Amino acid sequence: MTRHILPLALAAAIAFPAMASADSLPPPRIVVSGEGQSTVAPDLALLTLSVMREAKTARAALDANNDAMAAVIAAMKSAGIKDRDLQTAGIQINPRYNYTNKPDGSQEAELVAYQVTNTLSVRIRDIDKTGEILDKAVSLGVNQGGGISFSNEDPKAAVTEARRKAVADAMAKAKTLAEAAGVSIGRVLEITDQNVAPAPMPINAKAFDAAGAAVPVQAGENAYAVQVTVTFELK
Repeated sequence: MTRHILPLALAAAIAFPAMASADSLPPPRIVVSGEGQSTVAPDLALLTLSVMREAKTARAALDANNDAMAAVIAAMKSAGIKDRDLQTAGIQINPRYNYTNKPDGSQEAELVAYQVTNTLSVRIRDIDKTGEILDKAVSLGVNQGGGISFSNEDPKAAVTEARRKAVADAMAKAKTLAEAAGVSIGRVLEITDQNVAPAPMPINAKAFDAAGAAVPVQAGENAYAVQVTVTFELK
């Protein structure tokens, strides 16, 4: 009796794993991307300003640069910029050479000066003062290119709105694609997102020399963009 039952039990044991693997296959799915954007007026201006001074020795160049940057920082503070909104972004000391071509085709390098560049990052909380502060900084010694960008101290509400729009965009795309294929979308299986921050704009300090008045600055609006990738189950 036992000899007849054992083969049947073994056959059943072999069959069940095969059935289980078929049931565990992932459901059909569709992966779509969505984009959303929300705009808001900025409440911060972020400047990067550089002072470059040149002299015969590194010590003399550094001293001249220190004097010029100290005047710029004092002007920032007199315009209402707090210490927490002023930060040194970098100091560079570089030799400058003149190269002379020799008859044998080689070049002779002559050290003629040292250049010291000090870069200052400035956060301006009263955007209306941005042009005035730029003009004052250039008048006091800022003479190298920098950057300007406009930001928001708390952009969470704008980013949240952009996320909602991005997800709605992804759902609309998924429904359109599913209807075209003769199926329908089911539950959401996965969502990932990525924020795209506004890029800073370069500025050239030398272009301000002939300004004669406060530099005209338009803050406009900041656009906060979000991209999402959503995976839907298909039914």
